[in-house]
Amino acid sequence: MSTARAEPIAVEPAGLSEKQARILEYLRTNADDRTYFKSRLIAEELGLSAKEVGANMGAVADAAAELDVEKWGYSSGTTWMVTA
Repeated sequence: MSTARAEPIAVEPAGLSEKQARILEYLRTNADDRTYFKSRLIAEELGLSAKEVGANMGAVADAAAELDVEKWGYSSGTTWMVTA
């Protein structure tokens, strides 16, 4: 019986999709600098659509144990309040 381990497969944090992991990393990187994030501006930074960002934020919020992500407003696009 062999005790050798297989190399771990690269899996996004907490079972997140690639898009969700990119959004989460963006929020983690920028949460110290600001509190409010517009879906449109996150999308521009990551090469996604604002709709894709909004559709994935629920899973991102659930996976972000160190961040509190709350839908904040809708004026000229959805705004998210993110606090560490």
